[in-house]
Amino acid sequence: MIDFRTLDELSRKLADSVPENIKVLKEDLQSNFKAVLGSSLERMDLVTRDEFDAQKRVLERMREKLDALEARLAEQDESKAGQ
Repeated sequence: MIDFRTLDELSRKLADSVPENIKVLKEDLQSNFKAVLGSSLERMDLVTRDEFDAQKRVLERMREKLDALEARLAEQDESKAGQ
């Protein structure tokens, strides 16, 4: 999902960088920048920082569980080998 506040800020900064003699078109440029940036970012299929962090936490928990299972399996293998 796209953060539209950041998109608004970025399109405003782009419009502000336009030379003074073209500033009359500032609002049109800003809305056009926003539309182009928005459609480009949507095609990139990006995720928000919150979504990324949530997925990272899930993967960290899964890694912990996998490590615990591997340790248990190694213990079972050792006990079978000792018998």
